[in-house]
Amino acid sequence: MPALAQAKTEKKPAMSDQQFLDLAAQTDMVEANLGQLAQSASSSQPVKDYAQMLVTDHTKDFDQLYQVAHQANLNRPDAIDAAHNKAMIAPFQKLTGTAFDHRYIHDMIAGHTQAIAIYKKEAADAENPAVKSYAEDTLPALQKHLDGAKALEKAK
Repeated sequence: MPALAQAKTEKKPAMSDQQFLDLAAQTDMVEANLGQLAQSASSSQPVKDYAQMLVTDHTKDFDQLYQVAHQANLNRPDAIDAAHNKAMIAPFQKLTGTAFDHRYIHDMIAGHTQAIAIYKKEAADAENPAVKSYAEDTLPALQKHLDGAKALEKAK
């Protein structure tokens, strides 16, 4: 999850539940967008299959975030903000084939590694029980995504 790679957890105060939901929603939208882009830009069927899994999982998660936000009286963003679009999506729009695949796999490993750390912290520290539960429940999917990206890297 490249968006999460941008968030540093060290030496900063814990993020609020709203900040976490904002980050989770941006990440879901970016992941789904990049996964769709991979369908045409990637030259590797395993990368395309992995990307489709991310589209499916992150679209489902984004829908679930709406319920979590509603329960917690928080807001869920509905569009990718300019900063995430510029930093996370724009660089991929110029890439195709193996260059796309290499960058995509690298970013998926880095992003999901960071995401797991952030979600573990939120699972422990969230103020709202719905947000805490969401973070805990999402960790296995994030681990599956990280494992998948590492397997793609080894296969290259």
